[in-house]
Amino acid sequence: MSDTLAAPASHAIEVKHSRFLAQATSVESPAQALAFLEDIARTPATHHCWAWRIGGDYRSSDDGEPAGTAGRPILAAIDGQGFDRVMVVVTRWYGGINLGAGGLVRAYGGAAAECLRTAPRLPLVDWRELDIHAGFEDTGAVHAALDALGAQRLAEAFDADGLRLRVRLPAERVDALAVRLRDATRNRARIGDNG
Repeated sequence: MSDTLAAPASHAIEVKHSRFLAQATSVESPAQALAFLEDIARTPATHHCWAWRIGGDYRSSDDGEPAGTAGRPILAAIDGQGFDRVMVVVTRWYGGINLGAGGLVRAYGGAAAECLRTAPRLPLVDWRELDIHAGFEDTGAVHAALDALGAQRLAEAFDADGLRLRVRLPAERVDALAVRLRDATRNRARIGDNG
């Protein structure tokens, strides 16, 4: 399981008179990542290099720096720190001294890695929604099982057959809920999965 950012983060470094400012934020879509870039790119600077990762999708840009010296090291920092759903932009203000390819890789990757290393983390949770059907006599046991596993009640209603619930909980707790409901209701409660 990976993390995303709990809040935007930034980190600045200076390398041979060039200033580098890494800025990172959590994103849910490529459009959101590019909107973050667009906002930052309004600041006059020599380069705005960037990378984002959202699940299996990712993109990066060297923004005019030599190929592979900025975007890929920023993406490597995102992956190396175990982040997902994150956009990092590293802005460079050129200081008059060429850093060379290795120096650029270290500066861009280092600024991004340090920004993410010190950033507040938020674990990404894979949520599942379930429908639960139980008889009137099992209402208390079902509620106790849900509370014990931290399930969120999204909808609750009663019909002629008993209780109807829609709940949300982390995917890793679904099996434990099924066992708890089976044991607490003598296998009378039914669970339907809604992804």
